[in-house]
Amino acid sequence: MEKANNNTSPAPKWKGGWDAFFGCNEKALATYRICLGTLLFFELVLRFRFLHVFYSDEGTFPTRLLIPKIDFLYRILCVHAYNGSMLYQQSLLAIQVVLAAWFTIGFHTRITAILSWYLYFSLTLRNTWLNFILDRYFHYLLFYAIFLPISNVWSVDSIVSDEKKSNRNAAIVSLATIALKCQVFWIYLDAGQGKYNDPLQGWSLNADPLPALDTYARHTVAARYLYALLTPVGLKYMTPTVVYAELFACPMTLMASLFGNRKWVLGSIALICSLHIGIAFTVRNTVLLSSVACAAWCVFLPPTESDLRIEASVKNEQTSTAKVYKGIPSKIAALFIIPMVLGNIWFETMSAECNQSMKHIWSTLLHNRWNVFIGAEEYVTWEIAPGRLADGSVVDVWGRKNDVEWNMPGTGAPCTSTARPGRWRSFPYLAELEGEEGEALWSYLCRQWDEENNVHQSGNEGRKLLRFNFFMLQADVLPNMGFSATRKRLIHSHDCTSQSNFVKEEHASPSAESKSEL
Repeated sequence: MEKANNNTSPAPKWKGGWDAFFGCNEKALATYRICLGTLLFFELVLRFRFLHVFYSDEGTFPTRLLIPKIDFLYRILCVHAYNGSMLYQQSLLAIQVVLAAWFTIGFHTRITAILSWYLYFSLTLRNTWLNFILDRYFHYLLFYAIFLPISNVWSVDSIVSDEKKSNRNAAIVSLATIALKCQVFWIYLDAGQGKYNDPLQGWSLNADPLPALDTYARHTVAARYLYALLTPVGLKYMTPTVVYAELFACPMTLMASLFGNRKWVLGSIALICSLHIGIAFTVRNTVLLSSVACAAWCVFLPPTESDLRIEASVKNEQTSTAKVYKGIPSKIAALFIIPMVLGNIWFETMSAECNQSMKHIWSTLLHNRWNVFIGAEEYVTWEIAPGRLADGSVVDVWGRKNDVEWNMPGTGAPCTSTARPGRWRSFPYLAELEGEEGEALWSYLCRQWDEENNVHQSGNEGRKLLRFNFFMLQADVLPNMGFSATRKRLIHSHDCTSQSNFVKEEHASPSAESKSEL
């Protein structure tokens, strides 16, 4: 009877305080590790699809073009640029996948955190064309994970360790916990400010011509249902709430932690995560990004009521402050965290333009801006690459289809990922590349078509791609899910039979007679 009364008694009140404001409890950190590691695992597995095209010497950016453009430090740190063979790239990525799995289960957690961060950084350096905000999330969340005691519970390390079990409810405060919470605060402050200060006021009630949510809620089937459910009027009034959610979710969570208000903490986390879940359902290629953004909020989770009850029941055996801290010593952590923070400030405020070039590591290591989705979408884009084959037929090289379809894709609002998802999104925006870089980029589509259609086998010679034109198509976003007439712009014409499509011919000064013909 006495035992039953103890189980049914109300849980002790969570006290919060400055420790909760600046620190994290061990279960929250373990949840952070598991979520981050799982998402890292899936992201790295997905990268296998892009090794040949973006990371090998047979792809669009061979190492012979990268090495002459980067400085000595870049060459030393980017191990992915040491060799451009597919076997080497596959081996490195396989190692990263294994490390991500070990990090997730908490096996040699500190070592796997360090190696996972470094190899992800190196992978990003190998081809900075592909550096998206998702990579920035992994970069900073893995970096701070190195200095956090994320393996104290729910890990292989904690099971095999003979050390004294720690108090899972007591907040662990360190430079790393403070820096990580400040990083999350900065992410949403920068994103919210960008939307709030949008010159076209796309995220306000005064948006002209359309509020941002009206233009973004068109990308997927789920987005279309949302559009029909809320109507343009509902989207108009919901649009400003996104800005204020980003600006105030983190401060509200921190203040609720300070005063020990569990419901407000969980409510704030649920609010911001629901925002990211909405993005994942309504905008293509954002599931991983939204999930990683939610993972960052795990560090704000308060101790559970059951853990508080257990803590009270063993109070006589273990004091509330008795814990094992397995993080890197504060002085050593400071040697890395403080330079990173100061480097972020230097990069955004004082660095020269040359230091912000992709030729140096600083643009990847220190870039810390998060102002995405700043304004409303004025138009949507998609790509088509009609190509002529040896047998005279015309195909869509970009869509890898036998028929060329010029109409807007029908499944939600089109975007560059309609035909080629994921990291292919960067391809059309590299159109300004010239010389050897441009040749490597565009000729890859010729080789890819020929390989996929087995043109070198007897009987398939007619499927050989001779030339193609790459078009970017645009349509303005109009009210009531409408779009304007399609515009098309020729980005590049490529002759697959030519040695080079980027030979610069030198011409003599035109004579008066030739001038009259121009």
